[in-house]
Amino acid sequence: MGVPVQPVSPPPPAPVVAADGPLDRAAYRRLAGRAKVLSWVSLAYMALEGAIAVFAGILAGSVALIGFGLDSVIEGFASAIIVWRFTGGRMFSAAAEQRAQKLVAIQFFILAPYVGWESVQALAGGERPDVSLLGIALSATSVVVMPYLGIAKQRIADQIGSAATRGEGRQNMLCAYLAAALLGGLLANAAFGAWWLDPMIGLLIAGVAVREGLEAWRGEGCACTADPLAGLREEECAAGDSCATAGGRH
Repeated sequence: MGVPVQPVSPPPPAPVVAADGPLDRAAYRRLAGRAKVLSWVSLAYMALEGAIAVFAGILAGSVALIGFGLDSVIEGFASAIIVWRFTGGRMFSAAAEQRAQKLVAIQFFILAPYVGWESVQALAGGERPDVSLLGIALSATSVVVMPYLGIAKQRIADQIGSAATRGEGRQNMLCAYLAAALLGGLLANAAFGAWWLDPMIGLLIAGVAVREGLEAWRGEGCACTADPLAGLREEECAAGDSCATAGGRH
């Protein structure tokens, strides 16, 4: 008789692998919760920023300020998407992650055509925006606030393998860059009457939005695998939670 073969236990599911090592379920929940809180903060700030920028842009006749305000509204939608992404059973859902990634990317594509068209019209018509002290103060504030939110979200995104979260973080960084460009344009208009900088910055907003949208759609720049949540979903089910909820209900 041969030697009996002992059954071999299957290897445990692989957890999400981040830049600094694998994550277990508790660590993933903690980081995802932090991303959700940051998105709530962004949503509140973007609502205020968008309202002020559009109001100031209408008063001053500034395409760049109005475009900046619309960008804030769109970024607010992106923040709401991330809050949705990490709520309830969608926490470990790959389908919810992919849907959120695409929805965040679409926000970029909504912004670009409007701002581009308005900027071209302003350049062709020679429209001269008035000086906007409110716009200067708002853009200066965003230069300080938005990098903190953007960098924090992108770091969390790399740790949990979330292209959607990274896309939202990129939108925050885009907002910071555009706020800096807008601030320069508004100051130049106030000091030297360089009205043409305003629609030129509007065109910059449109072009950068298209590029960032394409990268967000493809999930570029994120340390993700094809399905980075697979191991954690299996671990969730093994712990006794509902596999249907953990795996794909959304």
